[in-house]
Amino acid sequence: MPDVAEVLLLGLALDDFKPFILTGLALGAVYALSATGIVVLYQATGVLNLAFGAVGALGALVSWELLNSTDVPHWVAYLACVLVGGAVTLAYGLVFGSVFAARDQLVKAIGTLGLALVLLGTMYWIWPAGTFARSLIMGTTNWGYQVDFLNARVNGTQIIAFCFAVAVTVLTALFLRFTKLGTAMRAMANDREITATLGVPVRRVEAAAWLGSGLVCGASGLLLANLVGLDAGTLTFLVISALAAALIARLRSLWVTLVAGIGIGLAEALATPIFEISRYRTMAPFVLAIAALLIFQRQRVVPVARATR
Repeated sequence: MPDVAEVLLLGLALDDFKPFILTGLALGAVYALSATGIVVLYQATGVLNLAFGAVGALGALVSWELLNSTDVPHWVAYLACVLVGGAVTLAYGLVFGSVFAARDQLVKAIGTLGLALVLLGTMYWIWPAGTFARSLIMGTTNWGYQVDFLNARVNGTQIIAFCFAVAVTVLTALFLRFTKLGTAMRAMANDREITATLGVPVRRVEAAAWLGSGLVCGASGLLLANLVGLDAGTLTFLVISALAAALIARLRSLWVTLVAGIGIGLAEALATPIFEISRYRTMAPFVLAIAALLIFQRQRVVPVARATR
């Protein structure tokens, strides 16, 4: 039986973790939101978009520029961030989508990695790093609510991030299941050539997937810029966490993607107060993704022909 001192220490330790739960939920929800865009695009086009973070970062910096250099309303600047994400990915899909359509999936992914590097270099050229600290503080950040049982405050941006991620997951699942365009996207995921022979306008469906994914990308960039800070490099490489969530879901299930993204966010946040491992908290996406892939590999179904030998 633990003595009183050990119980008190355990209680203090748990109290130290509580404030980070809300942060982890909000951050993980945005990871899940980004991963949803990645999964949908992959299902429709076979492209694993490695430029997701860079596109979101570009949109966030454009929004910051509008807020600090013009007199446009805040909602216009936020909308511009979302539209920039949609425009960049749509342009890439229209120009390179058909070029890489018949190529290997690795080649398609490397193409988006090239886009990420081009965007990152462009952002550092237009908005040099280290000149001064930039921040994109949304008005919702000032909405504070006390969560008594967690002994922490949650702001409006965190609430919006979590609710928006859940809403997008639900709406995307319904869209893919019940709409004609969503059915076409699911058919293309199975076989692009056969879908084309059935009269489905493949190029239009792919363009819709690129556009929708880009809009989600812009929204994710806006939320992440508020939650973690406005830095081109940081936002660009946060795509790793979203990719990990998508890989845990095996690039298939949107619901598993949502849970995986939130889990990764919680793992990163809850590692922060532990001094011994806080410096390694960015490894959480890799560890969780590798563990999930190993589990899935062990649970792989053995073909009947092989099992009867």
